[in-house]
Amino acid sequence: MNVISFPRLGITLNINPVAFRIGSKPVYWYALIILTGFLLGLLFVYCTCEKRGVKRDNIWDIALFGLVAGIAGARIYYVLFALYEFSSLLDTLKIWNGGLAIYGGIIGAAISSFIYCRIKKLNTRNIFDTCAPGLLIGQAIGRFGNFVNAEVFGRETDFLLGMSINGRPPVHPLFLYESLWNAAGLILILLFRDRKKEDGQVFCFYIFWYALGRLFLEGMRNSNYILYVIPNVLGISQLVSALLIVLSAAAFIYLNIKKSKGTVQ
Repeated sequence: MNVISFPRLGITLNINPVAFRIGSKPVYWYALIILTGFLLGLLFVYCTCEKRGVKRDNIWDIALFGLVAGIAGARIYYVLFALYEFSSLLDTLKIWNGGLAIYGGIIGAAISSFIYCRIKKLNTRNIFDTCAPGLLIGQAIGRFGNFVNAEVFGRETDFLLGMSINGRPPVHPLFLYESLWNAAGLILILLFRDRKKEDGQVFCFYIFWYALGRLFLEGMRNSNYILYVIPNVLGISQLVSALLIVLSAAAFIYLNIKKSKGTVQ
């Protein structure tokens, strides 16, 4: 049981990470929240895909393969940069003990979706554009899994939204910051996607927006939750975020120029 409070708001919650049990097996809130985010994101894409020229059957396939590849990617990414936490190869497979990285999940799902689109001869860029809002929905909801687990928080703060865990000094509630950032990105994408000049620009914006937020929020994290590429200096997520910001911005501009040249011709 964790006692999580927001002292300056006068809010105190007693949270048990276990939602319920099936026999002796616990079912955790974290898993239920992640699943809820995935299903709601999928539902949104499923209900809007045909308007964007994508068949619903394709969305089901992409979601299924993306889920499996995303979990695998999230685990591989985490293990590669936290090998010191595992004593054997078998330990690296025990995802129920924790250890998933969102960037790895995005990369894994993107690769499986790309391969699927190529095999089915689908418009890959339009598929990615269509799925982008669903990703933000899933991520905005999924971050609350960190809240119920009392994990992935920032440094100490006296900010209004400071969050105290089990009586310790208030810290930045990074789960909330990132969730709100993703929700804002979702609104912007929904406003922008009908105005895009070329397929692929919506997904570029999604990558740019998420990476920009993650770049700053990662720097606010408690060091216990940072996977370092340079110990105590540079986190791998910060490095990846910076690279993705540059690449997504360049890709967006390239697609814009490509469309402009095509129009002139």
